[in-house]
Amino acid sequence: MAVHTSQSVVKAAGGNTARGRSRGTGTPPPAPGRIRRGLSTHWYAWTMVAPVVVVISVIIGYPLLRGIYLSMTDADERNVARSIGVNELPATYEFVGVDNYVDALTGSQFLGTLGWTLVWTVACVSITFAFGMALANLLNRRIAGRSAYRMALILPWAIPGFVSVFAWRFLYNEERGLLNKILGGAGFDAVPWLNDPTMAKFAVIAVNVWLGIPFMMVALLGGLQSIPSEQYEAAEMDGATAWQRFRHITLPGLRPVSTTVVLLSTIWTFNMFPVIFLLTRGGPGEATQILVTQAYKFSFEISPRDYAQSSTWGVLILVLLMLFAVIYRRVLRSQGDNW
Repeated sequence: MAVHTSQSVVKAAGGNTARGRSRGTGTPPPAPGRIRRGLSTHWYAWTMVAPVVVVISVIIGYPLLRGIYLSMTDADERNVARSIGVNELPATYEFVGVDNYVDALTGSQFLGTLGWTLVWTVACVSITFAFGMALANLLNRRIAGRSAYRMALILPWAIPGFVSVFAWRFLYNEERGLLNKILGGAGFDAVPWLNDPTMAKFAVIAVNVWLGIPFMMVALLGGLQSIPSEQYEAAEMDGATAWQRFRHITLPGLRPVSTTVVLLSTIWTFNMFPVIFLLTRGGPGEATQILVTQAYKFSFEISPRDYAQSSTWGVLILVLLMLFAVIYRRVLRSQGDNW
């Protein structure tokens, strides 16, 4: 009897010790328990987030999955489900696997459009960043009328994009545009801004840079104002030149802001549909066509409308941007940034 009692005590002590280990620094509790504890502790936060998650899933998730599915079919205007009067015609398109991706990646049209899209993106982002940095440094100084200058430079950002593009389209008009009138008054011939392939490329880059400078300037100006002025004062006392102060204080201090705005600007510019579509519609010919406007053209402009090809290009655009974001993040981490 005594032996049996002592064995029970030992088992109970062992059980308590095991439970103590699970509560302490030993084995963590099972995952379902952690999930239930998290839900019970943060139920209010999950309740607030749930509607957003549902809306995003419906607005983004379903079209994305539908697009991926259509990219693996031969769907076009002739074989999708449609109504003709009172007659309902069922869909007759077929599953073709990755054939559309192979055709796109091995064809000259996608690669040619991708090349110009990369040139367009790099040119716009680099020029916008350079001008934004220069203006931010200028407006960060104590100059007369600084507030008025800030408001004037933010104006392009406040105007709706399509209004700005139409205004630039009027300026670029070959016969009645203000730019050619100024050139004509100076004795120069009219420039076919939107009718010459090379000039059209410069024209769309100029418009997009003009639209993007305010955002870049405001973001970088906020970063400049967060850099302690004591660092500049100490550098001046040590005899550092303006370039040395910019290189060793300003650029490192702006790194957290600049990395974010460059990523955002790259994604926005890569998919900048309004400027290209409203200014040149991808012309003359296909000279200014970028990936996103070409994908739109497949679905809404050519006949028959090629929904499969449009979806394929859309998925490839998403993959390219995701790859860029991943590589960009790894490069920053390799340089010691926590991003």
